[in-house]
Amino acid sequence: MSYDTALVTFSPDGHLFQVEYALKAVSQGSAVVGIRGKDCVVLGVERRVLAKLQDQRSMKKIVKLDDGIVVGFAGLTADARVLIDRARVQCQSYRLTMEDAPSPEFVARWLAKLQQRYTQRGGVRPFGVTALIAGFDPTSGEPRLYKTDPSGIYTAWRAATCGKNDSDVLELLEKKMGGEGEGDEGEDGGFVVVDTEDAAVELCVEALSEVVDATEPDNVEILVLRRDSGKKLEFLTDEQVKVVADAVKARKDAEAEAARGRGAD
Repeated sequence: MSYDTALVTFSPDGHLFQVEYALKAVSQGSAVVGIRGKDCVVLGVERRVLAKLQDQRSMKKIVKLDDGIVVGFAGLTADARVLIDRARVQCQSYRLTMEDAPSPEFVARWLAKLQQRYTQRGGVRPFGVTALIAGFDPTSGEPRLYKTDPSGIYTAWRAATCGKNDSDVLELLEKKMGGEGEGDEGEDGGFVVVDTEDAAVELCVEALSEVVDATEPDNVEILVLRRDSGKKLEFLTDEQVKVVADAVKARKDAEAEAARGRGAD
């Protein structure tokens, strides 16, 4: 029996190959990075090279779902468009029914449930999309970052990544932000907290530098979602991104030079 073409049949070693193929499609997509700060959430995405006559604005990898909730995705853009449209309708339905704004966790849970539904019946295939959902908890006002994948799992993160070279990017984020039992004691119980917007943006740009040359502004797109501000949701300009990327590059060059100096001693 061909297990790699049957969505609803487990292989003898417990795999659903179509779900794994969907995850493989995500790993070939544009890199996406999310950083949860103290009062903000920063999403960054790799911009793919487009045809010279194609409008850059028609290829967005970071989009708004609801007031104060945004999503960045990696994988098949056509699949993501379907998920985004249905999530937007669900957000409006929630407002109509509950007379309140949906929370990022509600959106992540609903999106994951929809993705999981497409892994358990014939005649369909899994969505080849992994999404990072950012927003603020309507009760506590705390920033939130969630990740969903084609299998239907959703999880909360302090910093997350998906798409191309996600393992390398995640390794850098873990090194920078610490892990359990590492770093200084902070609000998250043993982790170093990214407590300013500038620090979150800089870390996001540095993480994307593992995949593309971030000093070329056309290569990356950065969005900052703030809790309380006249500009609650702001895409950084190419000039702003270049300033941050140049600063990151200069710092890394200085650290490399210092390391070579210590080695020579």
